[in-house]
Amino acid sequence: MAPEHKLHWVKLAHTVIWAFFAGCVVGIPVFVVLGRLEVAAVLIAVVLGEVLVLAFNGMRCPLTDVAGRYTTERQANFDIYLPLWLARHNQRIFGMLYAAGVAYTAAAWWAGR
Repeated sequence: MAPEHKLHWVKLAHTVIWAFFAGCVVGIPVFVVLGRLEVAAVLIAVVLGEVLVLAFNGMRCPLTDVAGRYTTERQANFDIYLPLWLARHNQRIFGMLYAAGVAYTAAAWWAGR
């Protein structure tokens, strides 16, 4: 398979995985509002797993290294199908949303005790 085709499949996989975790982050406060704190807690744990993977890989997705094998391009979105601005600020945006979701879940749990 040609390198550009391999890169396409890595970018596609990376984008699907990113969408899953972005959905988890956005879902946390939604499930809190619905009163489903146990689901919010599961989503928090799932995302925490991804945060640990990133932390152990120098805050980079392991797929970034895989994509790097197939291109010399190094823009922030060379390894994923996201707009450049979102790829540049992805961790900051979703990190803040995740922290807010965790805090909201903790506050809702504490209030319901």
